[in-house]
Amino acid sequence: MKRTLAILALQLCTAACLLGQMAGMASHAPDPNGAIPVTKPSNVTFSKDVAPIVQQHCQSCHRPGEGTPFSMMTYEDARPWAAAMKQMVVTRAMPPWFEDGHTEKFENNRSLTQAQIDTIAAWVDAGAAKGDPKDLPPPLDFVSGWTIPKPDKIFQLPRPFSIPAAGIMDYQYVIVPTGFTKDTWVQDVEAAPTDRSVVHHIVAYVRTPGSNYFKGKPKEEFFVAPPAKDGEKAEPDDVPSDWLVGYAPGQPPDMFEPGEAKLIPAGSDIVLEVHYMPEGKATTDQANVGLVLAKEPPKDRVMTLSTGNEKFKIPPGDPDYRVDASFTVRREVTLLGIHPHMHMRGKDMSYRLVFPNGETRNILNVPHYNWHWQLWYNLAKPIVLPAGTKIECTAHYDNSANNPENPDPSKTITWGQQSSDEMMVCFFNVAFPAETPAKDLLPLPKTETALKTQ
Repeated sequence: MKRTLAILALQLCTAACLLGQMAGMASHAPDPNGAIPVTKPSNVTFSKDVAPIVQQHCQSCHRPGEGTPFSMMTYEDARPWAAAMKQMVVTRAMPPWFEDGHTEKFENNRSLTQAQIDTIAAWVDAGAAKGDPKDLPPPLDFVSGWTIPKPDKIFQLPRPFSIPAAGIMDYQYVIVPTGFTKDTWVQDVEAAPTDRSVVHHIVAYVRTPGSNYFKGKPKEEFFVAPPAKDGEKAEPDDVPSDWLVGYAPGQPPDMFEPGEAKLIPAGSDIVLEVHYMPEGKATTDQANVGLVLAKEPPKDRVMTLSTGNEKFKIPPGDPDYRVDASFTVRREVTLLGIHPHMHMRGKDMSYRLVFPNGETRNILNVPHYNWHWQLWYNLAKPIVLPAGTKIECTAHYDNSANNPENPDPSKTITWGQQSSDEMMVCFFNVAFPAETPAKDLLPLPKTETALKTQ
């Protein structure tokens, strides 16, 4: 039920991405008082037929304060954009959803059915009538600034951070003490910018006491990560950079079922990583992370893990460069959701499971990856993964001149933080018994792996 409620939460977005994805709206400038021509008469109205659709699929993003070009909370908000709404749903540009429908069922599938698309189109073709207000469904109750319920605890950047009108910015980091004196279980968690138009992403990590992650860096101050030194090896931690939650266009907050929660151990800090992308106007942002605390210790702990490949070199002009990654599960876990991540040359990505008995199961295929929308795909039926199961990912990249997003097809492309670089990361959420040490899920160090195979 809780993850089902998160269907609405998945409508997170930013104005920058929406304006890019809704380029077709430019030809449909809103006119609050303009008549909409009747091309196909019908009895379809906003109140009775369209409002239930936009409530379910649109309003958690298209509402005041969420950075979208317009609100859909009322008929008066939506009507000036009626022609644009029709265009975007008929072409399936909105709502954003990119898996091909041929693998698993995903409970947060935001795509409209053909019947819903036809209803919106018929409403516009009939003149976009309001109808009887008595037919409106009860309004949804949103917590201002949040998709999760009202947070029990909020952590915020120490001050508004200034973003210039133009330029390329390094990732900004801030270490925020939690002040938690006991282990704290988190039922729901969300990262929320105050100016979504300039935030490419936020990641909140848990830094446990004694961790070497940014050891010696000051707390409550912005800083840029120091470059790694040649030959330098990271000191081992129990769970290095434990992912708490992320924000990016299309990325949901974490909202777990009863009996499931994420753990913030006593004395931990939250490390906020924020990537700002100037959008033509100087502004500020003071992002927040909100926590809804579990009422009691859960049966299962949830962790966000990942596998990736940082060794690739995409040749200039290559239209279909393949990159692979895999992760072998060391203990039995339950797979809850998956999240492919690439940048502007990302073309497609697929996930598959290889079970210890040799069975292979394709669980996600995104044939037309769109880096503007960082979507999670939450399984309608979570999958139990026995120890020894391998999660495999395959991605392809288009570094050719035929890719309209490609800024320079003549370059060899490698791993990097900026969007003009590339990444190949396969995130996934797993649940496992709360008493299991988290380090038992992580891959063994290479030296230990070698010893075990001798």
